[in-house]
Amino acid sequence: MFYYMLKYVLLGPLLRLLFRPRVEGLEHVPAQGAVIVAGNHLSFVDPFILAVVLKRRITFLAKAEYFAAPGLRGWLTALVLRGAGQISVDRSGRAAGQAALSEGQAVLAKGNLLAIYPEGTRSPDGRLYKGKVGVAVMALAARVLVIPCAVVGTYQIWDRARVLPRHPPVTIRFGEPLDFSRCARTARDETVLRAVTDEIMSAVLRLSGQEYVDRYAADVKTAQAPGRRG
Repeated sequence: MFYYMLKYVLLGPLLRLLFRPRVEGLEHVPAQGAVIVAGNHLSFVDPFILAVVLKRRITFLAKAEYFAAPGLRGWLTALVLRGAGQISVDRSGRAAGQAALSEGQAVLAKGNLLAIYPEGTRSPDGRLYKGKVGVAVMALAARVLVIPCAVVGTYQIWDRARVLPRHPPVTIRFGEPLDFSRCARTARDETVLRAVTDEIMSAVLRLSGQEYVDRYAADVKTAQAPGRRG
């Protein structure tokens, strides 16, 4: 109930007014059935805008830090995420990651729509980074289609130096479904998982037009952290 209250009354109308998102390829998202939407991640507003433009309810795998961020914005974000039934992803270890994957598979088992950001974190500079194989693990285990998705324009909305957001043109593009049923028998093969993930990221790249970086975004952020040399 709170999800639809946010979408149609509290948050959705405001986001549509501020950013007037343009949507392309919405016909590629099935009206029913379990599906994974895999996209790029440029801003903390990405999941909210995506939820607004989709006709179906969508559940996100959201990193645990979003639920415990400091300040008013962090409190509001956590409130919205919890109220909308989003899944907190603890990235502190392999066991925690497996628990998140299991929760995601439970969403798919109910025939619902699940969103994943394969990069694992927001892009530090607007480029598209290497995807983590969790999206492939989930897609092959659940035997569902993957819809590539690209959000364009949200990186320019907000930066640390600004108090108020900019209002750039925002476009959300959905690509044709990717079917990996051919890989079901080799779902545990690391090479296959890597290949499936790379195919998904290539589709996202074609939709977004970003520059691609063959590194994990989290590693780049760590290397750029204050006090770290080299």
